[in-house]
Amino acid sequence: MPAAIIFLIHLILGYVVWLLCFGVYILPRLRSMGRVEVHRAIATLHSFRFFGLVFILPGVVGPHLPASFATFAAYADFATGLLAILALLTVRIRPVFWLFVAGFNLVGTTDLIVDYYHAIRAGLPAMAGQLGSAYAIPIIYVPLLMITHVVALYWLARPQALAGEAATA
Repeated sequence: MPAAIIFLIHLILGYVVWLLCFGVYILPRLRSMGRVEVHRAIATLHSFRFFGLVFILPGVVGPHLPASFATFAAYADFATGLLAILALLTVRIRPVFWLFVAGFNLVGTTDLIVDYYHAIRAGLPAMAGQLGSAYAIPIIYVPLLMITHVVALYWLARPQALAGEAATA
């Protein structure tokens, strides 16, 4: 089976499995939490995105990993992680906290969408082996990141009264 097909199967199944897991285990828990706690939990997950710098670490990824994909993915992940950490550090200063929450979700979502674009343009699925041990990132980690960004952005856009009702439901 061609590498591109295997990569796409892995990517699709990564989303399927995380959506199943999220719907059964994570979403019910988030619905029982307050608005701030939900966004803190999501920010905690995204604060580990400094790990995306691995895409530009020689020896971890192959020498032929397209720079058009790797460089942007690495630094945009790093920026998202820093914004998520800043959100966590400013949770007691609510206006600043919400600014960083919105920031890391917008930057992070944009990062993932642009990464998909760069990956397709560079033909990354056919050379997925160049990801080396970082292969697990787009297959296991990215689907969860995208799902949590969608949830966070949805809950940020909802009127606050609805968000409060969901936390008590």
